[in-house]
Amino acid sequence: MFAIIETGGKQYRVEQGLEFKVELLQADPGTEVDMDKVLLVADGDQTKIGAPYLDGAKVACEVLGHGRGEKIFVFKKERRKDSHKKIGHRQDYTSLKVKTIQA
Repeated sequence: MFAIIETGGKQYRVEQGLEFKVELLQADPGTEVDMDKVLLVADGDQTKIGAPYLDGAKVACEVLGHGRGEKIFVFKKERRKDSHKKIGHRQDYTSLKVKTIQA
């Protein structure tokens, strides 16, 4: 059984027991978070598709912790102007583990 959920403007394919990272959520580590924006639930040969979300469906996740992603660099340069700018960015994330999927 798997589901497709939406959080932080992105879509994730999740299964029970899967650990994944999402945009930063305001939740303490060790607490349970219910994701109610479920787009699709598939169980074997049965598939339920929402329009855009499924009513009554939710994915229960446990918050494992928070962190910061790998640093990326953005380099901007104007040629022949002796002008450049180097900017670094690290995105905050929350680690989740899927406990149950309810359709």
